[in-house]
Amino acid sequence: MKRRQTLALGAATGVALALPALAQPAPRPQGGQRVLRYAFVAAETNFDPAQLNDVYSITVTSHIFEALYNYDHLARPPKVVPLVATAMPEITPDFKVWTIKIQPGIHFADDPAFEGRKRELTAEDFVYTFKRFADPANKSPNWSTLEEQQILGLAEVREQALTTRKPFDYARPIEGLRALDRYTLQFRLAASRPRLMEVLAATELYGAVAREVVQKYGDTIGAHPVGTGPFRLAEWRRSSRIVLERNPGYRERLWQAEPAADDAAGQAMAARLKGRRIPLIDRVEVAIIEEPQPRWLSFLNGQFDLLERVPASFISLAMPGGKIAPNLAKQGIKGEIVLGTDAVMTYFNMEDPVVGGYAPHQVALRRAIGLAIDLEREIKVLRRGMAIPAQSPIVPFTSGYDAQFKSENSEYNPARAKALLDLYGYTDRNGDGWREMPDGKPLVLLSATQATQDSREQGDLLQKNLAAVGLKIEFQPAQWPENLKAARAGKLMMWGLAVSASGGDGQAALSYLYGPQSGEYNLARFKLRAFDALYDRLTQVPDGPEREALFVQAKRLSVAYMPYKLHCHRLIADVMVKRLQGYRRPAYWFNWWHMVDMETTA
Repeated sequence: MKRRQTLALGAATGVALALPALAQPAPRPQGGQRVLRYAFVAAETNFDPAQLNDVYSITVTSHIFEALYNYDHLARPPKVVPLVATAMPEITPDFKVWTIKIQPGIHFADDPAFEGRKRELTAEDFVYTFKRFADPANKSPNWSTLEEQQILGLAEVREQALTTRKPFDYARPIEGLRALDRYTLQFRLAASRPRLMEVLAATELYGAVAREVVQKYGDTIGAHPVGTGPFRLAEWRRSSRIVLERNPGYRERLWQAEPAADDAAGQAMAARLKGRRIPLIDRVEVAIIEEPQPRWLSFLNGQFDLLERVPASFISLAMPGGKIAPNLAKQGIKGEIVLGTDAVMTYFNMEDPVVGGYAPHQVALRRAIGLAIDLEREIKVLRRGMAIPAQSPIVPFTSGYDAQFKSENSEYNPARAKALLDLYGYTDRNGDGWREMPDGKPLVLLSATQATQDSREQGDLLQKNLAAVGLKIEFQPAQWPENLKAARAGKLMMWGLAVSASGGDGQAALSYLYGPQSGEYNLARFKLRAFDALYDRLTQVPDGPEREALFVQAKRLSVAYMPYKLHCHRLIADVMVKRLQGYRRPAYWFNWWHMVDMETTA
């Protein structure tokens, strides 16, 4: 979505193995429960929405908390629908005042924080929730999203807390964020914001949080998520196992989706599930398995019902030619391949004395690194063809994306890379085979990575590519959450990761280059006045030709300065057991567990 994307593990490689015979499935849970089991490829961080921007954590929170709006499960192109709101918002013609009615009778899940009382959701809960993102104490990576909406008075309360070093004043009325009555919420904005809806539909982040819960659990709130959603957290072993169970107090809500008339598969799903009470399943059990081989074998052995994102090294075994392998089909396995709304990239810390900076020789180093990377080989060999080259930060199926746009970003040209390095003084002065900095100091690139097989293979190719032009690189492995923490703090020189869209506005991808978001989404800490001016203009201009032209200018600047080396947009293959009904990979939202069924067997 606009100015809000999520971070994920970027590499997707591994070692192909022979396909083993399928073992007998693991025993199903007893008692007739419908249970979905699958694995994340990287660990979660915590479950406080105000502190999150990684895919794995917000996938969980999107099923515990509920925002005002959400996306239709089957509609393509995506369609926003009311979730806890009664209807679409009332919006003034200038897009500055948004008024929303909330359904009465919605309750938070039972929790000791409520002291045995049923706690109804009210408009004040959303006022409190949005204030939490502005509270400096929460260090929210998503504050910048709200800041750009220019909610009247919200930034001023935050600034008061920062300057006085006193706690955020939650009791202070805010002109632009008000509960007009128990069930009516109103946003008043200082400037036109035609795309505020994408913030209001972000249930994984902006779902209502109850003040009592935050006050009870304090600094441990990330381990005690309590929302109005269809599931609640039942078990959590950090970086190992996450279990959600049906929220027994969830309101009566029936399965509803509106696939396109010519969407045969969607129409079949709707006919099968429409009108049933959700959630359809009782439990979701998530393991954390970083290595592709164990994840693949666990699925084959019946330990999981869904293998989300088949590792590229196994795609020829799972879906040769884009179709499920015959031996898997005989076992009742089905699959699908779609182009993802994501981008794999390597970021450069623009404040780093080696790879950062805006001077011509500093830009030349980053561009030379980009020219030295063989994207065609990366896609063909490491990713087994499961990707397309990226030309800009804008991801597929969002505004601003143009499949015909071409740029230097995807060019592989070692000769040109060498010429750039020579021209700007990055030469081998001591004859050891490695280039030095223009001032003669050693030049060693340091890249964060993960201690996994796919990350090692990705690093091996990068090291080989850079060595071919005389650049030395060393890798510093750590767990993914630790790398993300260090990246936000500006402590890494380079790191490879992926970003996923969370809505249909391509401007979200450009937030990774927007100066005011340095240290938040802008991990590269890129600060260019010309780019920021384009970004601000994109925020205000309605969708149309003028906005598309601004996108083109922004994309060209992103490639020219190269704070990020874009690698590819991934093709995503999911395989699943036949009993999993109603699954369709979301375009850019995260909550779908409540919309699928695990059919029981005799």
